Formats: sequence, C-alpha cells, structure tokens
Amino acid sequence: MSPFPEVAIFLLFFVVVLLLFFFFYFIPIRLWVAAIMSRVPVSLFSLVGMRLRRVPPSVIVNPLISAVKAGLHLTSDQLEAHYLAGGNVFQVVNALISADKANIKLTFERAAAIDLAGRDVLEAVQMSVKPKVIDAPDPRKGNEFVAAVAMDGIQLRAKARVTVRANLERLVGGATEETIIARVGEGIVTTIGSATSHKKVLENPDTISRTVLEKGLDAGTGFEILSIDIADVDVGDNIGAKLQIDQANADKLIAQALAEKRRAEAVAREQEMRARVEEMRAEVVRAEAQVPLAIAEAFRNGNLGIMDYYRYKNLAADTDMRSSIAKGVEGGKPKLDSGTVSP
Repeated sequence: MSPFPEVAIFLLFFVVVLLLFFFFYFIPIRLWVAAIMSRVPVSLFSLVGMRLRRVPPSVIVNPLISAVKAGLHLTSDQLEAHYLAGGNVFQVVNALISADKANIKLTFERAAAIDLAGRDVLEAVQMSVKPKVIDAPDPRKGNEFVAAVAMDGIQLRAKARVTVRANLERLVGGATEETIIARVGEGIVTTIGSATSHKKVLENPDTISRTVLEKGLDAGTGFEILSIDIADVDVGDNIGAKLQIDQANADKLIAQALAEKRRAEAVAREQEMRARVEEMRAEVVRAEAQVPLAIAEAFRNGNLGIMDYYRYKNLAADTDMRSSIAKGVEGGKPKLDSGTVSP
C-alpha cells in the first residue's frame, strides 16, 4: 500500500489547523460576540484591522463595552487612536465613567490629554470627588517642620496640612503637589518672620492660615486649595541670642587680634630703640677711641706736655674713683666721707 495518502491527509490536517489558527487570531469571535450581545457596534473587519495595526482587540473592545454600559458615547476609533498614541485606554474609560457618575464635566479629549501628559487621570477624578490632604512639608523628604524666626529672635517650627482638590481644567500644564508644598512653606516662613513676637503666633496660629490663603497659592497649579490647617507649632532655639553670642565672640577675636598687633608693634619698636642705643654706644666708643690718637698728636706737635698728661691721668683716676664710690652707695655699701672708710 502506498504511503502517499497518509502524507496527504496529514498535510491537509496541518493546513486546516493553520487556517483555523489564523482565522481565530485575526477574527476574535468571542470578543465580537460579546460586543454584539452588549450592543456595541464593532464589525469583524474592524477587529481584523486592529490586528493588522498591532492593536490588541481586547484593549479596545472591553473598555468600549464598559463605556457603553455606563451610558457614554465613545467609538472604537477614539480608543484605538489613544492607544496608538501611547495612552492607557482602561484608565481613561474608568475616569470618564467615574466623572459621569459624580456629575463632573469631563470630555474624552481632556481625559486623553491628561493621560498622555503623564498624569493619573483616574486619580485626578477621584481627587475632584474626594479632596486630598497634603502635609507641608512632606515628611517623606526628611523634613517634619518648617522653621522660621520671628522678629524677637525666637525660632518657631510649624507643620501644616493642606486640603486640595484636583482642577481638571488646569491639570494639563499645571504645577504639581511639590509646588503647593513649597508655596505653603514660603507662606509660613513669611508669616512667622513678619510677626513682632513669637508669642503672637503661638496665641493665634490661624493667622498663618489666613495669610497663606490670601496669597492665592493655587494659581498656576493643577489643584484648588480648600483649606490650610496648622497641625503643630513648636518653639525652637533662640536664634537671636545665638547670633549675638556669635557676634560677641567675633568681636572678641577681632579685639584680641588688634591687641596682638599693637603688642607686636610695641615689641618691634622696642627692638628698634635698642638697636639705635647700640648704634649710639658704638658711636661713643668710636669717639673715645679718637682721644688717645688726639693726645699722641698733641705730644708730637708740642701742644701737650708731660705734666699736662699726668694731670689728665689723675683727673681720670679721680673720676673713676668717684664713680666707683657712687656705685657702691647705690648697691648698699658704706659711703666714704672726709677720707674715712666706714666699717
């Protein structure tokens, strides 16, 4: 018996299975039936076109069924275009359904723009219904208090809680929560810094809330500030006293430096005077060295005799004796009087 009929049957079976695979791959019968039963107008050609455009039909058909069941009027072309643009179709449809149930005006175009801008459109709708509380400053950043110094030099540390609601009209292009936190922190610092005394802030913490709210901190952001509540105000360090102490220490160091400078100048002046004294003594010694030369010259010229020389020597000896006696009296030794020596 020839084996060719068996090979032909096997090949025919393989071709049939391959055709069925491609048929059910390009034509998702289950999704098409589900769409027909949900009264969603999706044709088989549209499903095949999605496959050819590499768009998963389930990503388009299932959200479309949910939208139609919720009473929204969306088309598969809108959802497919948003998917091809890189958007999250499920998030957009769920956000539209939530907004419709909460009577919030939100179009598909704006929801798609919010989603493509990188924002969580479903969370934005939920924040429009249920406001969100933001801590200022953000404790996740490592700061639990906003520190500021009043006019009396006392530091105050405050913590606020800001209740915000998402503004869907300004969410695209609007600033994020970090901007709200930064502006609230700036308002707290300004309010405490303008207070004449820290006691006034402690007595009326609501002045911080009123001052911050009057600044319109939600301008240019994607949120609307509903309230700002001061959760806690603590007294910190006496910054004014610390600054005065630091200034006093700096002044003391400057005074010490100036005194040391003057002392160094005085020492240098003293050394200069000593050097000048030594110079003058050298001049005296040089002048005294000229005396013997002058005497010798006088002997040679006949202007000085031997007796004159002896009288000069006697006078010098008498002068040395008187100097010795004077030094002895100054040192506590007995004084010579009328040619007698005291014991």
